[in-house]
Amino acid sequence: MPSSDDVPHLLQTVIDTPAPRELAEFYRSLLGLRYRDGDAPDADESEQPEWLVLTADDGTRRLAFQLAPDLPRPQWPTGSPPQMLHLDLTVDSTAALEQQRARALRLGAAVLNDRSADVDEPLIVFADPSGHPFCIFVAPRTASRSLCDQGRSRERR
Repeated sequence: MPSSDDVPHLLQTVIDTPAPRELAEFYRSLLGLRYRDGDAPDADESEQPEWLVLTADDGTRRLAFQLAPDLPRPQWPTGSPPQMLHLDLTVDSTAALEQQRARALRLGAAVLNDRSADVDEPLIVFADPSGHPFCIFVAPRTASRSLCDQGRSRERR
């Protein structure tokens, strides 16, 4: 196993968006994250910030949002421009999946594909407010692998 000096460390995932504040607010609310010191909304904020960071409670960086004013809205599952990344989020049960569906929709997400009745892997694909797809699926914490780890070919997520 390489030592910690032998490999780089992932600091955060950066999402390009024409609206960093709106997208940061969406994910902050959805995932229970907080703004990095100095990045919280300012009452005098009249322009989109160029860069925002969300952290876990312990200060660990999780997501960053970079201003990309001319970024076209991604198209999923096919189209141009295609998705360039998506986030996989998990819950422990189908009841929790339905609860998170309601939360995501209230926060501004849109459902792109609803496979919540799939007996093998209940799953919903959403678009965030900037159009980036993300999945919420049932994967009990005790499971070591989900079907998404096994190169599913049934359909693109």
